[in-house]
Amino acid sequence: MLRIAVAQFNATVGDLTGNVERILKCATEAKARGAHVLLTPELALCGYPPEDLLLRPDFYRACSQALDELASRAEGITLIVGHPEESEGHCYNAATVIEDGRKKATYRKIRLPNYEVFDEKRYFDAGTDACIVTLGGVRCGINICADIWESGAAEMAHAAGAELLLVLNASPCHLEKHQQRSQVLGERIAATGIPAVYCNLVGGQDELVFDGASFALDVDGNCRMLLPQFEEALGIVDFSAGQLSSEDQAAELSLEAEAYQALVLGVRDYIGKSGFPGAIIGLSGGIDSALTLCVAVDALGADKVRAVMMPSPYTAQMSLVDSREMIRKLGVRYDEIAIAPAMQTYAAMLDPLFLGLAADTTEENIQARIRGNLLMALSNKTGALVLTTGNKSEMAVGYCTLYGDMAGGFAVIKDVYKTLVYRLSRYRNTISPVIPENIIVRPPSAELKPDQTDQDSLPPYEVLDAIVRAYMEEDRSPREIIASGLPEDAVRRVVRLLRIAEYKRRQAPVGIRITPRGFGKDWRYPITNRYQDEF
Repeated sequence: MLRIAVAQFNATVGDLTGNVERILKCATEAKARGAHVLLTPELALCGYPPEDLLLRPDFYRACSQALDELASRAEGITLIVGHPEESEGHCYNAATVIEDGRKKATYRKIRLPNYEVFDEKRYFDAGTDACIVTLGGVRCGINICADIWESGAAEMAHAAGAELLLVLNASPCHLEKHQQRSQVLGERIAATGIPAVYCNLVGGQDELVFDGASFALDVDGNCRMLLPQFEEALGIVDFSAGQLSSEDQAAELSLEAEAYQALVLGVRDYIGKSGFPGAIIGLSGGIDSALTLCVAVDALGADKVRAVMMPSPYTAQMSLVDSREMIRKLGVRYDEIAIAPAMQTYAAMLDPLFLGLAADTTEENIQARIRGNLLMALSNKTGALVLTTGNKSEMAVGYCTLYGDMAGGFAVIKDVYKTLVYRLSRYRNTISPVIPENIIVRPPSAELKPDQTDQDSLPPYEVLDAIVRAYMEEDRSPREIIASGLPEDAVRRVVRLLRIAEYKRRQAPVGIRITPRGFGKDWRYPITNRYQDEF
């Protein structure tokens, strides 16, 4: 019998010393549980994705030294460690088998993804050969992440004699991604007839969140091991007589739980790994800032979160009442700063220049920018990071203010559609009822002028979200979107707004990605652009 430990751990990009220690800690636990082999995630040694660190020769030298250090200290268990490798002028995404303090074999990733958030052809050369190692009498083939997403690499391992496939992964999550991974790996198993163990990274890295959910499938595609999502875990799976078995079988999450936990982990790791002492959030009395506040508190703890309410003459009394009630339940520090004096000062300064011009969105945007200035001043003074509260629906159509509500360091719900914001708020209240019902049911409003609602300027969010999803996630043309049954006037309006807001989005803070395509690494449209869509 071969006992495999699956090290689903949270690596930090560039923290070579820390990652080595994490791997050794996992190895110690794995040995105590009787494991013969420890399988780690893709590029576990340096964290994923290292991006342009991979263009630095000194980075490869440091990774090589860290791998040597790891090998010298690993005793009593075989390690399979993901790392970058430089060899004879070529660079590879590699996995090395370490046994008895020496490097037994190295596999080089064959399939290099260059789509969505991946740029591996920018950094790596493709490997060409299968890697088969005998561990505990079992011939194991090694693959890395994208190797299993299309035919070729797994089949090569099988042809070379593999009885079991061990797969290192750094697969970023989007909603329901685990089901997609299971289907893809099942296709490789059907093609090869050998079972597989899939080890995935967990943790947040800038806009990406890795959800873990490591698993193992038998020769019939049945799940024999499933580790939890969004938390570190060491799974144990046994291979004997061609069969996999394990006692680790985590429950799958609902879509709302998956999305919420992704946001919490993304905030916790961005704040924690970057070294910020806490977070600051501008409350409005609306649902977006309420959800963002909940995520921040669940990620960091109430003692590291500060909420600031900045009412204007247009702020409804219910916004103040609801915000105060929410603060009472969550227990965070809370301040109120009325912005009317600043509004009056700005008006006095600008009135001579605006003489004869009617009031418009200019005055509304000044209010947002006053608030942005106040939040950034508190951030500068305390070192805490401002979390912005704009959602994906708003970011898509530019319903946001540069240097106003867009001012901040991290955009928590940047990839969350408004319709999902409501679902997540309801979900959070099933954990503990902290978001007042008024915030959830009242018509959304920026409260920048009397009796304002979002639908004064935008289509209903159900329609808006459907159009944005079709256009930017599915690359469907406006003509196709209209043919699907969505109203033509709304499609024309939303597509136009989406295109002209590109310059705003390019200046927005990085935010957590939870959909198959977010406004970040996998959205690279030109700002200056005269292409005409097909209507």
